Amino acid sequence: MTKSRKWKASLAAASAAVMVMGSLGLSNTLAMAAEPEPVQTDIFVERVPGIDDDFIKGVDVSSILALEDSGVKFYNEAGKKQDIFKTLEQSGVNYVRVRVWNDPYDSEGNGYGGGNNDVEKAIEIGKRATANGMQVLVDFHYSDFWADPAKQQAPKAWADLSFEDKKTALHDFTEDSLQAMIDEGVDIGMVQIGNETNGAMAGERDWNNMSELFNEGSQAVRELDPEILVALHFTNPETAGRYASIAQTLEDNKVDYDVFASSYYPFWHGTLTNLSSVLKSVADTYGKKVMVAETSYAYTAEDGDGHENTAPRSTGQTLDYPITVQGQAHAVRDVAAAVAEIGDAGLGVFYWEPAWIPVAPDKKLKKSKMLWEKYGSGWATSFAAEYDPEDAGEWYGGSAVDNQALFDFNGRPLPSLNVFKYLETGAAAPLQIDEVKDLTISAVAGEAIALPQMVTVTYNDRSEGSAQVAWDEEALQQAVNSGAGSYVINGELEDGRTVKANLEISPENFVKNPGFESSDQSVWEITHRNGSAAHTSYQNKASDAKSGNYSLHFYSADRVDFQVEQTITGLEPGYYKLSAFLQGGDAENSEMYIYAETAGERYTMDISVNGWANWSQPELDGILVEDGTVTIGGSVKADGGAWGSLDDFSLFRVQDAESANQ
Repeated sequence: MTKSRKWKASLAAASAAVMVMGSLGLSNTLAMAAEPEPVQTDIFVERVPGIDDDFIKGVDVSSILALEDSGVKFYNEAGKKQDIFKTLEQSGVNYVRVRVWNDPYDSEGNGYGGGNNDVEKAIEIGKRATANGMQVLVDFHYSDFWADPAKQQAPKAWADLSFEDKKTALHDFTEDSLQAMIDEGVDIGMVQIGNETNGAMAGERDWNNMSELFNEGSQAVRELDPEILVALHFTNPETAGRYASIAQTLEDNKVDYDVFASSYYPFWHGTLTNLSSVLKSVADTYGKKVMVAETSYAYTAEDGDGHENTAPRSTGQTLDYPITVQGQAHAVRDVAAAVAEIGDAGLGVFYWEPAWIPVAPDKKLKKSKMLWEKYGSGWATSFAAEYDPEDAGEWYGGSAVDNQALFDFNGRPLPSLNVFKYLETGAAAPLQIDEVKDLTISAVAGEAIALPQMVTVTYNDRSEGSAQVAWDEEALQQAVNSGAGSYVINGELEDGRTVKANLEISPENFVKNPGFESSDQSVWEITHRNGSAAHTSYQNKASDAKSGNYSLHFYSADRVDFQVEQTITGLEPGYYKLSAFLQGGDAENSEMYIYAETAGERYTMDISVNGWANWSQPELDGILVEDGTVTIGGSVKADGGAWGSLDDFSLFRVQDAESANQ
């Protein structure tokens, strides 16, 4: 029975049950029933209301055949070698998603990698999933390799087709592929027409053309089996208005589909509250089912195969969960809860590539590279360069998500894999510390430095507390004696866990209010030159600041022409270094520099802008201060339309004047 049939049957059964209970005067019995007791196990999973057996608890294991061909073995919880599909089913997984590329091979038959997922491999994966009681979601990329918002290249065989012929080709490829799978007994419950098609599919970027392609794929599915659900897949739910606009366009273009699917990676895609909101809006407005087609989270920061991981990264990512097995379990549970919160329209969640672990966990990179190339068990091979030269052709290699798998590097299931079977009941474990975050501490050379005696810890049930820490006092004292520089001081908790204090000791900065964070801006003098109207402001916007919340922002539609400066007195004679941070753009015919003036001498260093958040830090050395006074600042001049911000000025004393002359 397909997912849609199950859903319709369960709805009818529920309606009948309510009628019977009402006639018996038992309508409140279900509501008053006690919640199930959480299972006692090794992870915490908060029960998710509204989840039942029909809720999709899915995984995408498209790389599995290439991994097995590369010698990767998988085990059950007891440590015994076992078919991974059996292990998945035992862990509560009820759906398997498999990607399909048209022709992921070069002219010599070498695979592009990423599992080399053609129709033949989809059939084998589908058969194994079906044999273990799981339904299959077929994910057509309509490309010969990865399709995502940045890449929607038509298959090689379609490259020179007219649009009408491409429509026919897409319809026939969809129908023929699905028929081949059905003939082999694959239980297909859903078909995805395109992958992350935010603004293109199969080389088409016009939404009218894309909509016609969507309908060709949908028609092929309907002709084979009208009970199979048709899904469309998009991403970046965090972008305001994106999903509302796409859904309206699909409605206007009369696109035939059942499910509006979204990718959601917690470190990239905004809040879960927003995810639920935008998907519920689509469901309520257009009567569609909704789901998360891809999600994942890291359980370790380690790299198991020598190929860089996508997460965690120190910048550009939101890491709201500990990078631990328990943190991973919380992340999966919360995505499922966000979909369940939508109500009956929320179908479920798929975890992306939970088995894409290293092919050589002993980190023998030479051996790994050989296996990636031979079997396509890395995300891309060098052979993909003919089709995707700018991405795969440059960065081919191994798994970028081995640290986000639900199996460890040696193929043993992590406790977080069982989150799927605990969603309905919840699970509890003995309370213990799950994460101790390393500290970042800034200090000024010459000042007393004391590290905190207590550090914040996160427990496996998400609660927070504090724990006493003993620091390496000898290392701390060495850092203090050494002066300006970066240091790592190790600490140990009573239970033996370790924590690090990343200590940054800077020379004394003689600039007052260097980052414009203080409300007293009187130390700064801003001059808008040559009759220009005021076009700077102390802006409270963290995304435009190098640090903190404030920066000196500038913009003018007419012209930009200003200087900002501060006079500093009482300095010891010697040589000083001035620096500042600058970011911005659209600065035609620009003249920008930082400067220092002292005793009639003027020092300057040219600067420039190179886009939003691309901060430059010019440094002006050799400033000789003899009378204790210096005026420092920045000067910016450009044509109208220029914008940007200055932040974090610093003036450090470098050395005595006499020392420089020796």
